[in-house]
Amino acid sequence: MNLTKTLALGAAASALMATGAMAQEVTLKLHQFLPAQANVPKLILDVWADKVEASSEGRIKIDRFPSMQLGGRPPELIDRAIDGVDDIVWTVVGYTPGRFPSTEVFELPFMVANPDDASCAYWTMFEEGMADTEFKDLEILGTWVHGPGVIHTADPVEEPADLEGMKIRGGSRLVNDLLSAAGATPVGMPAPAISESLSKGVIDGTTLPWEVAPALKIPELVENHTEFEGNALYTLTFVLAMNKAKYDALSDANKAAVVANSGMSFSVFATKVMQQEDARARARAIDDGNTIITISDTSGWQNIASSVYQSWIDDMAEKRLDGQAMIDRAQALMAGDCLGADSDY
Repeated sequence: MNLTKTLALGAAASALMATGAMAQEVTLKLHQFLPAQANVPKLILDVWADKVEASSEGRIKIDRFPSMQLGGRPPELIDRAIDGVDDIVWTVVGYTPGRFPSTEVFELPFMVANPDDASCAYWTMFEEGMADTEFKDLEILGTWVHGPGVIHTADPVEEPADLEGMKIRGGSRLVNDLLSAAGATPVGMPAPAISESLSKGVIDGTTLPWEVAPALKIPELVENHTEFEGNALYTLTFVLAMNKAKYDALSDANKAAVVANSGMSFSVFATKVMQQEDARARARAIDDGNTIITISDTSGWQNIASSVYQSWIDDMAEKRLDGQAMIDRAQALMAGDCLGADSDY
């Protein structure tokens, strides 16, 4: 190749690199607590991030950091986003118990019949009241719940009395209240700590949706899984949240790229994906010879759950919130405006 052609190619390459550098305006750090290969990062967060990048035509780049790679512990993710240590976080709201009380209406036992409807209702209620109060220090991009919670234990659990004396990891304070009411000893811990705690006998079981069980090796560590017909034993609430100053600093075009891929449609998409993975994980557990216990008569469990409802309503009153009104609103949305919630994401 002669010198003229070499110089021409070099100039062209430099021009392309300069164009690319000019096209990319902002890099955002997305931080969360699960391994990159787990379902939520791989099938939900990466999809969202890829869509935002594409919608911004390359002006936004989102770097993804799984497994708390940027430091801290899962319960600190909310504050890391508020303080600007992380740009965007995905987390379980219940990792900060009582701090975002309105979200807990969707964590009450036997509250949710259809997680799609619950995620729709959650986003609606977020826009109606949570955005300017409990979440005023964050830019919330998605709100959703997981599929029905399941009890995974070493020994079989068929009725509440079977939990007596067991140490069970609960996913939120309301799940812990339910476990306590059934006679179990609730143990709070983030999901990544469950595998080691089960293997070392620190806990006798855990509550989790099916979808994350394989990533945490649950069917390898315990062989009994108790699920419920009808309304879910419980669900947990999630948020995808962004530092407010970082969001406000985006150009109008870049804000539009974020907003276009967030909100109600994204939230319902996220819960649908988690439920699809519930079915796959459940089938794998059966193939591995695990025992699935299905509770069709949940009346005994619901009797215990009634005390959790009253305690929660009383707790909300102390915070000057109308717990019963939140329950009524959530139930009305799930039975009406959000019934059969769909996503065109």
